[in-house]
Amino acid sequence: MDYASTYKDRTDEIIDLFTSTFTASEGAEEGRLIGQLVTDMFATVNDPDMFVFSALHDGAIVGTIIFTRLTYPQDDRSVFLLSPVAVATHQQGKGIGQKLLRHGLNSLRQQGVDAALTYGDINFYSKVGFNQITEVDAQAPLPLQYPEGWLGQSLTDRPLDPLKGPSRCVDALNSPDYW
Repeated sequence: MDYASTYKDRTDEIIDLFTSTFTASEGAEEGRLIGQLVTDMFATVNDPDMFVFSALHDGAIVGTIIFTRLTYPQDDRSVFLLSPVAVATHQQGKGIGQKLLRHGLNSLRQQGVDAALTYGDINFYSKVGFNQITEVDAQAPLPLQYPEGWLGQSLTDRPLDPLKGPSRCVDALNSPDYW
């Protein structure tokens, strides 16, 4: 498995991956929603505020994860939010997602990022070090529909101490549809 962190010459392929993967698992409406989210991220998020990692098999993208900056103005730690994540339907169940997440989290560590948060399935994300947190630990930018899905991990050698104050996500994620 090869990994890529460059994406600007493959945005259409990545958008198609997210759209088709979410359409297959959640239906056409969700596929369109997540495809539009990724399109908006690519159009509006500046490079220092976004990391995109893809897994490649024979040169084709078979999985992609996106981290965007989550700002806590009262806290000086660097925090990134993992969302969204997609592995091509025909490649699921092979460990590609976990390997890609480990690669991405290690890359963030090397970049000096202090913490990663996500909102999703604890059974999946716990395999790569995420733990359930509450909004006492890290306030979400918008109300959470499923608070049990709020997850985080420290990317340093220190535990994830509570992040101070309210948070702000990138504009593309600033919609109740995603929370």
